[in-house]
Amino acid sequence: MSEWLQIAILGLIEGITEFLPVSSTGHLLLAEHWLGGRTDLFNVVVQTGAVLAVLVVFMRRVVDLVVRFNVPENRDYVAKLFVAFVITGVCGLAMKKLGLKLPKDPQPVAIATLVGGVLFLLAEFWLRGRKTTDLVTWPIALAMAAGQLLAVAYPGTSRSGATILFALVLGLSRPAAAEFSFLLGIPTLLAAGAKETLDALKDHTPHEPWLMILFGTLVAGVSAFVVVKWFLGYLRTHSFAVFGWYRIALGIGILVLLKQA
Repeated sequence: MSEWLQIAILGLIEGITEFLPVSSTGHLLLAEHWLGGRTDLFNVVVQTGAVLAVLVVFMRRVVDLVVRFNVPENRDYVAKLFVAFVITGVCGLAMKKLGLKLPKDPQPVAIATLVGGVLFLLAEFWLRGRKTTDLVTWPIALAMAAGQLLAVAYPGTSRSGATILFALVLGLSRPAAAEFSFLLGIPTLLAAGAKETLDALKDHTPHEPWLMILFGTLVAGVSAFVVVKWFLGYLRTHSFAVFGWYRIALGIGILVLLKQA
């Protein structure tokens, strides 16, 4: 398989899985296990394609938050996004300085994927008949920041999965949980991509040719745009149960394959 095709596959996987609650990092690590490893720079920068696609999808919402910042509801929403982002950034840098690195072993990723699937099914069962709200409270915003950090510490958890799951348990509606999670992901993932890029340039860290990284980023962006548009429509009439079952099947399947290898 040519390297360009490998890059295209990895970019496609990133775009499809980045904002679905199934763990893009987990999927990329697993794909690299069979396609060959990639640098951390590639894995982080390629996310920016998916992030920019989401920014386009939510452009009207973002413009409204900026233009009508004087509206109390908008100002409060932006403040919660900002605080959640700062918490994630500060704690994420601290975790990296302590030596936290993405594991290359698929087994813990498979276990995290499996456990996350079970938790989604339990959350959906617990939510039956309960009233939800579209209001993002401060406890919900802080919990979603914690969800992002959990995803950093345990690949396979899924950044969007953890943040959405925490929000659901605290009573936030599915569409509102997805929106806040996606908007929070924009500055978080863009900042991570920018830092990784600057570190690579400063330290002259070996990495894939920039043309390949940009190609993977483009593929991720196009696929993410299509998937996010579909996902937002899906959530209007469906639950997250199907993603829970998918994660369980994927986690078990990977563990079985690893046992047979």
